[in-house]
Amino acid sequence: MPPSHLSAVSPPRSGRFLSFAEREEIAILRAQGQGVRAIARRIARAASTVSRELRRNAATRGGGLEYRAATAQWHADRAARRPKLARLAVNTTLRTYVQDRLAGLVVDPHGAPVAGPEVPWKGRRHGRRQVRRWARAWSPEQIAARLRLDFPKDTTMRISHEAIYQALYVQGRGALRRELTACLRTGRALRVPRARTRGRGKPFVSPEVMISERPADAADRAVPGHWEGDLIVGLGSSAIGTLVERATRYTLLLHLPPMEGHRQHARTKNGPALAGRGAVAVRDAIAHTIKSLPAELRRSLTWDQGAEMAQHAQLRIDTGLRIYFCDPRSPWQRGTNENTNGLLRQYFPKGTDLSKYGAKELASVANALNSRPRKTLGWRTPAEALDQLLASEQEASVATTG
Repeated sequence: MPPSHLSAVSPPRSGRFLSFAEREEIAILRAQGQGVRAIARRIARAASTVSRELRRNAATRGGGLEYRAATAQWHADRAARRPKLARLAVNTTLRTYVQDRLAGLVVDPHGAPVAGPEVPWKGRRHGRRQVRRWARAWSPEQIAARLRLDFPKDTTMRISHEAIYQALYVQGRGALRRELTACLRTGRALRVPRARTRGRGKPFVSPEVMISERPADAADRAVPGHWEGDLIVGLGSSAIGTLVERATRYTLLLHLPPMEGHRQHARTKNGPALAGRGAVAVRDAIAHTIKSLPAELRRSLTWDQGAEMAQHAQLRIDTGLRIYFCDPRSPWQRGTNENTNGLLRQYFPKGTDLSKYGAKELASVANALNSRPRKTLGWRTPAEALDQLLASEQEASVATTG
């Protein structure tokens, strides 16, 4: 009688893993000459799962790869035993290779080591604009991939990038010293799970105002009136608002002067944003600019999830403009605006005070961009493209009413 864990009716450890009953089904179908994909369809598993099972857990004592359910279950249970010794902890050569690529000294073109600045390990991430430790600083992914090139025939010199990260961050698997996290590009002393960062969002952003709900005519750029917006930020919390029309690349710049009381008193924690880029100031600037446009140019506005748009509901009431938000850390969803911001940096470089520019100067820069021919518009200017679209819409409206 087989052990209880090999019983066909015993539940698997988790739905992620194959059960003994599934392994029996695989063995029967394999003996009948069924292929990997046919077996996967029968047991409702991925073909890669079946292929991996046949490769890893087949019986090898007879010199072949004959698959038997009981033997496969024994192999799987043995591989699932915990705890396991980390590969970096038992393989000194591999550990030395990883440490040298991660934290080895920088060398000059002649091979002489260059120490770089002395930065003591404080157990936390480096601060902004602080000197950092110099090292070769290969990423774990680069190290894992390079091992296959440097040791093509030595299978003991293999490790995944995730195993390197765990050796750095997970207590109890610390085959690598914790301070070596300073050599990673981010320099994080603590690892941030992707699921946690993916779940972050602003409380004022609800599912119905996400970019996935934006109408299709905004995505194909066939109709004017759909805008993308953002702030370009300068020294001392100064900022300029940018609005770009998606179909014609027509640009409007928002003047955001400091509000009364800015820098006149000590800053109040959680107080109003007086630098001119707060939610109220941005809402009023957008409303003032958008209301001056004809109704056919006030269809939608797409923004990132910055706190300056916390008043978006009131902005929609004031202007009738539908507001949509991009997904977190997805600037490509506002690619037209990001490209325009890059063009504007020719006039407003990073690290400069943007509050010294008045509305007249901003209008002049916007006019310069709107009168510049664009390749994507067939070398027409954004102003010409906008006039042409508005004229064609007006003709279509007259033809319909006539």
